[in-house]
Amino acid sequence: MRLGTGIVLIALGAILAFAVTVQLSGIDLRVVGWILMIVGVLGVVVELAVWAPRRRRVVQTDPYGRAPDGAPARRTTTDETY
Repeated sequence: MRLGTGIVLIALGAILAFAVTVQLSGIDLRVVGWILMIVGVLGVVVELAVWAPRRRRVVQTDPYGRAPDGAPARRTTTDETY
């Protein structure tokens, strides 16, 4: 579930739980709204906590693109020679 999907579920659940006054037989729209809000919040938390990009190590380079002494070399496919 992406972040936008979680936010949409929270909004839809809030609408069902707080704004809709229609009574249906066999289904309680307030309960459905609360369930959607809980699922949306869980989706947002999972997206931000688990799937968020991790901190990345930044290697400073000089203006010519070379890494400083002692730093690991960065290789790309264009660096390969045959």
